[in-house]
Amino acid sequence: MRRLLSATETVAAIFLLLIAVLTAGNVVLRDVFSVQIPDWFDGSRMLQGIALFWGFALATYYGSHICVDIVWEHLKPAGQRRMDLAATAVTAAFLVPMAWMVWVKVAGTGHQGTMDLRMPLQWFYAVAALGASVAAVLAVVRLGQLWLGRAASPEAAPDGSPGGANGS
Repeated sequence: MRRLLSATETVAAIFLLLIAVLTAGNVVLRDVFSVQIPDWFDGSRMLQGIALFWGFALATYYGSHICVDIVWEHLKPAGQRRMDLAATAVTAAFLVPMAWMVWVKVAGTGHQGTMDLRMPLQWFYAVAALGASVAAVLAVVRLGQLWLGRAASPEAAPDGSPGGANGS
C-alpha cells in the first residue's frame, strides 16, 4: 500500500511540475523571443486534468478534503467514525462510476488531437482515467479501513515519516 501511495504522490507531483514548467517556459519564450510553445494551452489543460485526478486519489485516501468540520468536531469518536464512514461511502459511490465514465471517454476519443501538434488526446485521457481509477480504489480501501477502525490520516505518510512523503 505504501508503494501505491508513494507512486500516486509522485505522479501527481510530476504532473504539477510539468504544468509549471510548460507555463513558465511558454511565458519566457513569448516575452523574450516572441514565440510560444505549440499546444501549450491544450497541454497545460490536459496535464491539469491528470494532476487533479491523481490528487483526488490522495485526498480521498487520507480524508484530507477541504471541508468544514462544524458537526464532526463536536461528535464523540464513535460519531466521528460513523460520519467518516458515511462521507467516504458517498465519495466512493461517486468516484467508482466517475472512473468508469472517464474510461468510456477514453474509448470514445477516437483520433482527436491537440490543435497544433495533433498529439492524440486519448493518451492524456488514459493517464487521467488511471488516476480516477486509483481514486476509486483508494476510496474503497479507505472505506474498508474506516470500517475496521484503522483509517489513514493526512499525517500518516507513505514513507513512514510525519507530514507526508513530500514534506507537507
